[in-house]
Amino acid sequence: MLLKDIKLPFANKMQIYAFVGPSGTGKSYRAQMVASERNISYIIDDGLLIKENEVIAGESAKKAPTKVGTVKHALFYEEEEKEIIIKALKKYKPESILILGTSDGMVQKIAANLGLPEISETIYITDVATEQEMKTARRIRETEGKHVIPVPTFEIKKDFSGYLLDPLQIFKSKGKGKKPYISEKSIIRPTFSYMGRFTISDVVFRQILEYLACQTPAIYKVLKTRVENYGEGVKLYMEVTIVYGYNIVTGLNEFKEKSKKEIEKLTAMNVVELDVVAKNIYVEGQGEQ
Repeated sequence: MLLKDIKLPFANKMQIYAFVGPSGTGKSYRAQMVASERNISYIIDDGLLIKENEVIAGESAKKAPTKVGTVKHALFYEEEEKEIIIKALKKYKPESILILGTSDGMVQKIAANLGLPEISETIYITDVATEQEMKTARRIRETEGKHVIPVPTFEIKKDFSGYLLDPLQIFKSKGKGKKPYISEKSIIRPTFSYMGRFTISDVVFRQILEYLACQTPAIYKVLKTRVENYGEGVKLYMEVTIVYGYNIVTGLNEFKEKSKKEIEKLTAMNVVELDVVAKNIYVEGQGEQ
């Protein structure tokens, strides 16, 4: 797609930077630091358009089932993938963008596929990382199968339900008298990793729900739970006995809100739906009605 075809009148004033380095050497880990030093607010990395720690468009290429699929997605080969990013660019009109890639050819291809101007400056991983740091990054990639995405974990959990997600906080000083650089990254294990997919047993969800129900004054006991696992998350269904005297709607809504938060925090799984049905009422001294 040509620049004139996507109608980005502001693109001629846009500065395009590239951050290049072999896979697994720590580019995503250092992306925000490189962008911050050049006052760049927007990053394109593995299919995502990121603005200051927030994913604003795209879907991570690391979700692709194969390495070939990952590369194609990162290069924006599909028209639908291009249009999503182009639409966001039209909306936000960034003055500068940092594109991450494994080679000069890759970042140039990304810029061309999105109709962006030519790259004005290229930063290489060797400019910002030592050989030892790159070796450590490669070792983690090869032995643990982990990749970094330069956004906080909560920003990508929706797209990576059921995958291993670890928050990684970074604190670095730019030098004496300069403002420290603080950021948070997210480490994921991609679909194609030989380490395998991260899954959670249905029993875990039941145990969490039952424990939280015990801590909820409005619920006397859990009668039944059902767990359905979907690609985008889990659907949960519960039947409970309510304690007489409590407002059923208020009590169950508070339980649902707390349960959703706790399950997502403890398991990194999205709760797509949580239905709680009051089947019985427990009356003190009279038992269940």
